[in-house]
Amino acid sequence: MPDPSTQPSTSTPEPRTPAPWPAPTASGPVTGAVAVPGSKSQSNRALLLAALSGGDCVVAGAAASRDTALMVGALRALGVPVRGAGERIEVGAHDGWRGHSEVDVGLAGTVMRFVPPVAALAGGPVRFDGDPRARERPMGPVLDALRALGARVQTHGASDTLPFTLHGTGGLPGGEVVLDASGSSQFVSGLLLSGAAYEKGLVVHHDGKPVPSLPHIEMTVDMLRAADVVVDDGEPNSWRVSPGPITVRDWTVEPDLSNASVFLAAAAATAGQVTVLGWPAASTQPGVAILGVLEQFGCTVTPGRVGVTVTGPDRLTGVDVDLHDVGELTPTIAALAALAEGPSRLRGVAHLRGHETDRLAALAAELTAVGGDAVETPDGLQIRPRPLHGRPDRPWGAYADHRMATAGALIGLVVPGVAVDDIGSTDKTIPDFPARWAALLGGADSPSASGG
Repeated sequence: MPDPSTQPSTSTPEPRTPAPWPAPTASGPVTGAVAVPGSKSQSNRALLLAALSGGDCVVAGAAASRDTALMVGALRALGVPVRGAGERIEVGAHDGWRGHSEVDVGLAGTVMRFVPPVAALAGGPVRFDGDPRARERPMGPVLDALRALGARVQTHGASDTLPFTLHGTGGLPGGEVVLDASGSSQFVSGLLLSGAAYEKGLVVHHDGKPVPSLPHIEMTVDMLRAADVVVDDGEPNSWRVSPGPITVRDWTVEPDLSNASVFLAAAAATAGQVTVLGWPAASTQPGVAILGVLEQFGCTVTPGRVGVTVTGPDRLTGVDVDLHDVGELTPTIAALAALAEGPSRLRGVAHLRGHETDRLAALAAELTAVGGDAVETPDGLQIRPRPLHGRPDRPWGAYADHRMATAGALIGLVVPGVAVDDIGSTDKTIPDFPARWAALLGGADSPSASGG
């Protein structure tokens, strides 16, 4: 079989040129109940842990999203039999990791950062590539760590970004490594998930500015322990994973609370009342923090037997919030801040400049384009109240970023004439978002209930 490191990549899709999606404007308070797909963060961790166990496992409740499909595709490329999608994914038994293959990471951070540490165990080279924007996202800390742990990494450009090739030899010595994870918690989580499969296990030390989105690392540790992996995280900025087997078990994925945030925000923006069904009583998902932020905006949050309900106020107040641990909520919160009557400051999210797009620059540009006053700061955004208006000559830019697209939909609830240039980007984590959004609004006010 040819060495994939010498073959041209076929993984990067053709650029999409979708028609703009006219965002529906609510004629009154938005009320209703919504069920959201499973957490992509939990889904992709569960799929990887199921594959690492080597046995037959079922992952129930996973979202039928692009990120999940990309993880399934990556595991299949590495020789793992995977069947099904969405509500029930079956991961089959296997006795090793196949090399001489290619992995398409798309724009999924959990694939581009979680799968290379597994590919280092493969019996041959594995080439990684993805969407054009994925080639700009930082990968250096993961690749340098893998080199320090005994892997051979071949890059195909001037820097440690996609595309690259992992030359697996069937195993990895492992040991101790120091990295700077201030750019993404995924640098740590990706290594921890495979650490038990390394000969000496793994010790990861972070050296740098504070790690963002620490709850995602806590989720990783909790799920490793649920698979009977011994993890010591008692020392700040250090994680120790003992070598040993990963227990074969089935997994049930919670609803994605970060994706749920935009539906709850619809109640906040329109003085409505929205219930997200199946909201867990306790969760390691960072998205749970949206409830506290909504209360700061003036909303009422009511937990219940079937889920959690948010009731929006007559007027939103501005907020001053540190989102360092929950940066993925920033687009939703920024959209609400632009609709509030007082100024808002969103802090602690400089790392968002390295996400699916530079989310801080994108939010500032798009909010300004609809008449808002949004200015980048060194670590976030300053947003001041101003009347907003639609732009028939210029759609809201999604930048191929699912959370930028849903932020545009949220603005469009209150501001007539807003269209989103690529609502299809929401397929990354929320399958068929336009139909779900229209269903919450009753469909009556939606000019495009079937969506882009």
